[in-house]
Amino acid sequence: MQWEIAMILNQYYLQCLSQASYLVADPVSRRAVVVDPRRDVEQYLQDAKAQDLTIELVLLTHVHADFIPGHTELSERTGAEIAMGELSPVEFPIRRLADGERIPLGDPETGVVLEVLATPGHTPESITLAVYERGSDPAPHAILTGDTLFLGDVGRPDLLGSAGRTADEMARMLYRSLHTKLLPLPDEVLVYPGHGAGSACGKALSTDTVSTLGDQRRGNYALAPMSEDEFVSVVTDGLGAPPVYFVDEVAVNKAGHLPFDPELPVQEVDAATAISHQQRLGYLLLDVRDDQAFAASHLRGAINVGLSGRFAEYAAALIAADQPVILVGSPEQCAEARMRLARVGIDLVACQLTDLEELTNNPELVVSSSRLTVHQAAAAIAANPDLQVVDVRGPGEHKGGALPGAVNLCVTRLRTTLDQLDRTRPVLVHCAGGYRSIAAASLLEANGFPDVSDLLGGYSAWAAESSAA
Repeated sequence: MQWEIAMILNQYYLQCLSQASYLVADPVSRRAVVVDPRRDVEQYLQDAKAQDLTIELVLLTHVHADFIPGHTELSERTGAEIAMGELSPVEFPIRRLADGERIPLGDPETGVVLEVLATPGHTPESITLAVYERGSDPAPHAILTGDTLFLGDVGRPDLLGSAGRTADEMARMLYRSLHTKLLPLPDEVLVYPGHGAGSACGKALSTDTVSTLGDQRRGNYALAPMSEDEFVSVVTDGLGAPPVYFVDEVAVNKAGHLPFDPELPVQEVDAATAISHQQRLGYLLLDVRDDQAFAASHLRGAINVGLSGRFAEYAAALIAADQPVILVGSPEQCAEARMRLARVGIDLVACQLTDLEELTNNPELVVSSSRLTVHQAAAAIAANPDLQVVDVRGPGEHKGGALPGAVNLCVTRLRTTLDQLDRTRPVLVHCAGGYRSIAAASLLEANGFPDVSDLLGGYSAWAAESSAA
């Protein structure tokens, strides 16, 4: 979105990662900054060119845990300097921004100015950027809050607990940041967050992508009048374990990454070579077709994460960070998958199989998936006391209802919890609608579980059948 006032403020919302980035520019000087860019940076470059803007600075609000930002790529393409909060624990060169530092993009009085607000809590180095339409204005037009303040929520305070800080300590930092830096601002200030609904960086995020501070003051549970102790209790309650890949993302984002080149060709392989690489070299076969195509016919040992859903985050959860990947899908699907994997730091796409006739021409290398209807699943549960029923949804979803006897092993951590299941017993996997369950079932099969099925239609189909009975 772009506001037709004395500034340029564009929001770029990436639905599949629930992630927002921003371009801010002064309309007179045409100088611009990009905040928390995604890794495929063409859109920023195209918009800057179309509006005759010069991107001089790339700002990161904090060390991200859920995606790899495109600061390296933008800096390489534009020469822009990379900047972060002064406490940022990164190993690559940055401009360190002090609390209260002002960054004029044009005239310091009449032009667009950014002010750095240190807002620790989600991470120790987190900053919020106050955007002034004119540097002399008494209050900012908008705040770019990163993962400090979301719409309807605040950033999780527990994601860096392993770095020596407890969730309680981080939550107290967050409370003070909100109450000393953000809540004193006027109600009409626009709030632009770093994430929206679906992100694992919070627990109750809105589907909206812009709000006002006044609306958040009235409707955000975490901004209701309460003591610091009460705030700590409410924001740390009900936090499930974060996705397993967050640790890897933080490590990459601290160390820095090499630029991603989407035009780099990927080696094509046939079915036999793909299977050989998997068995001899430990490559992971990632089939990115939809669940129906995968279930009907796929290479032995392949894992399915379809491009139609939240592909990147589930793929990142199922793939070890250092494991080379072989993509299976159409040429268009594989190209899209490679880009979306790069956004979460999976750069080791070693090769791809895009000639899908290979699946038809090599039946000895191909298998199908076992998928049960609600009636078949109910019969299997009743007839087989050894059946392990696994719900791979999040803990909140599981509490709302699950199949009888189901154990809750969230798909975003399943790679590290496989030992909680008995490989000698059959497994029935379910999620809400089938997207996550076939991904989980294929992971189990690839890890030596010989008898795995998933529930067609998921718990939604089960609940609908139960209510109709």
